Amino acid sequence: MNRLFLLAMFGSFLLVSCGKEKSNTDQDFSTPTATENTAEAESYDPKRGLGKFSTVELGASLDKPMAEKGLKVAEVKCTSCHKTTDEKLVGPGWKGVTGRRTPQWIMNFITNPDPMIDKDPELQAQLELCMIRMPNQGLTDDEARSVLEYMRQNDGVK
Repeated sequence: MNRLFLLAMFGSFLLVSCGKEKSNTDQDFSTPTATENTAEAESYDPKRGLGKFSTVELGASLDKPMAEKGLKVAEVKCTSCHKTTDEKLVGPGWKGVTGRRTPQWIMNFITNPDPMIDKDPELQAQLELCMIRMPNQGLTDDEARSVLEYMRQNDGVK
């Protein structure tokens, strides 16, 4: 009998605590906020991608120390899924990527993969082939730039 009473009290507690009671605020959480509307309204540029990088300055020649740092970052964060050849591992191979994509697109994708995958038709098609989204590795801007320089080295920039 006591168990039945406790069960009834617990059920009543859940109904009261989870019920729809009007709070003092009139905020409607079912509609997007101004920030969400702004993000949605931002148009997608397939040459730039989606993110904070609108331009990326590259030197005419390779910055070797930066490429070496990029190799070290890539070995920890990238090469478990990407090969430096054109062969797919988990994700696509990197060979030729700096010729197919702009530097700002690469930087935006490295640092902001999820929103780009959601907006870019080519990335969505790639997702169907690879069957897994690229996770955000949390690279700093400096690390991402180093990885880009390593990609340039991989593509033959001297």
